[in-house]
Amino acid sequence: MPNSLQKLNIGCGSSPTEGWVNLDFRDGPGVDVVFDLESCGENRLPLEDNSISEFKASHILEHIRNILPLMEELHRVATDGALLTAAMPHIGSDGAWGDPTHVRGMSVFALRYFSQPWYHFADYGYRGDWDIERVRYKVGRKRAGADIADHQRLMDRVDMERNFVNEMVADLRAVKPARPRGEGKLPSIRYEFELLGKKPDQ
Repeated sequence: MPNSLQKLNIGCGSSPTEGWVNLDFRDGPGVDVVFDLESCGENRLPLEDNSISEFKASHILEHIRNILPLMEELHRVATDGALLTAAMPHIGSDGAWGDPTHVRGMSVFALRYFSQPWYHFADYGYRGDWDIERVRYKVGRKRAGADIADHQRLMDRVDMERNFVNEMVADLRAVKPARPRGEGKLPSIRYEFELLGKKPDQ
């Protein structure tokens, strides 16, 4: 195991984070590692095994065509229990499909494919393993309306209503060693809502 664990900011663009290893596909101010995430099927991330204790990926995953090789490479460099926090547009929003550089819609169903206990429908050669720990849905306060304090009703509306969720933020934990495909128990996911906009009395 490396002497010093690091944190990786994936696809930092013009917003590098101090104290983190900032990775992007092109060089720029604050970029520490230049690497094309689409090439993970052919090239390894220039990072050691078990060297990263925390990852963040803000609006990155929906842009990646070869997402399984990427998630497998992140798993390789992750420590057991490493946290990956990924923000993305929800599959049911115009934001997911309006951007011409987006190649996929993201949902909890899609994220489950990164976990070996869920990954049993077909074998695509993927050998990473991530558990979904928490999902936070960002919803407009006005849109939530009378359901603002009804967690189950808000959960129902996530899947029923288009453009109900502005953004989805998921916390995933690396499981190492990876479990056999289709084996193991999926953990319970903690679902939370972050209400956007001012309260009526403000």
